[in-house]
Amino acid sequence: MGEPVRVVRAADMVEADPTAGMQRRRAFEVPVLWAGSVETAPGAVSGWHHHDRNETCLYVVSGVLRLEFEGYDGHLDAGPGDFVHVPAHTVHRESNPGERPSLAVIARAGGGVPTVNVDR
Repeated sequence: MGEPVRVVRAADMVEADPTAGMQRRRAFEVPVLWAGSVETAPGAVSGWHHHDRNETCLYVVSGVLRLEFEGYDGHLDAGPGDFVHVPAHTVHRESNPGERPSLAVIARAGGGVPTVNVDR
């Protein structure tokens, strides 16, 4: 039988999986699921990274989340209420072209390393 249902309070989240330009906070990590949030400052651009064999889903709570990724010219923007799917092993970077911080909730499924920073 699994662990009992639990609540992770915002104050109990921990800094996790750093990538330049982003502040990720982990709520919990179990063998095949990682959950947390990411805040990106206005004008910030993250380093290039991927999430190993994890499928990643982001739900944008506030601000603008801009994504660039290998194999695509240009960028995609997501705003409040939008969901973003980043397939496993997709090398990408995120930025915030807005004037306010962006905040997104993250869920990753698949296991492996949560974040792999890469040189590009």
